[in-house]
Amino acid sequence: MESGKRLSTKIDATVPTAARMYDHYLGGKDNYAVDRAACEELDKVVPSTRALALNNRRFLQRVVGQLAKEYGIRQFLDHGSGLPTQDNVHQVAQRIDPESRVVYVDNDPMVLVHGRALLDQNDRTAVIQADLRDTEEIFSHPDTKRLIDFSQPVAVLFNSVFHCIPDSETEGPLAVVRRVTERLVPGSCLLMCQLVSEDPEVRDFVTNFMDQATQGHWGRVRQEKDVAEWFEGLEILEPGLVEVSTWRPDTDVAPRQATQEWIEFGGVGRIR
Repeated sequence: MESGKRLSTKIDATVPTAARMYDHYLGGKDNYAVDRAACEELDKVVPSTRALALNNRRFLQRVVGQLAKEYGIRQFLDHGSGLPTQDNVHQVAQRIDPESRVVYVDNDPMVLVHGRALLDQNDRTAVIQADLRDTEEIFSHPDTKRLIDFSQPVAVLFNSVFHCIPDSETEGPLAVVRRVTERLVPGSCLLMCQLVSEDPEVRDFVTNFMDQATQGHWGRVRQEKDVAEWFEGLEILEPGLVEVSTWRPDTDVAPRQATQEWIEFGGVGRIR
């Protein structure tokens, strides 16, 4: 995509955003009535969404912990990071090694405001406003260049964000993944997951609802086979591509996705 894509710096409280809806589902307070109303409408058709959001967040935390502890990764580039909540990527990684470095990327101006306030005293972490499809702008951003050494392994995170962008040969998820992987050295990892459903009625309803609610800031709910395509050429870490609550659970009593009208599906791929 064209570098320097225009991004809004104004927080619009009249139009729901995926970041603020996700914040509401996680029990956060950085959302508006319009976001909560959109969540209520979504819940009428896909009532498992709150559980799905909570399980997705736990998945992200487990992946970051595993990559830092078991694979020695100390650099994280988090695309579509969303609003700060408890146990963010930098907190998980820096508990394992305080020298871990994290760059958060989001196009929502509210994320930029709240993220910078949170990270003001942490010089190993930054938040930048960019479209996740603009790989060149993200990788060349001064904060990215300050914190991330691309001659060393990096964990690039696309956690529950690819459903926010439409299909395109140059700007769709697969194109983004290919642009990113060609810039990474062996040992680097990519976390990738998104909302999927094998029920065409669910896919169509949620895709149309979110596209209208966010005024076009949405892609589509996909199928498991679409997600699998992004991992071609990568070594997929165990246990493979799965519903994310089953990815290396850290307790036998960990919550699982109870209903299956849609799920968060994906895993972690490693560059050989």
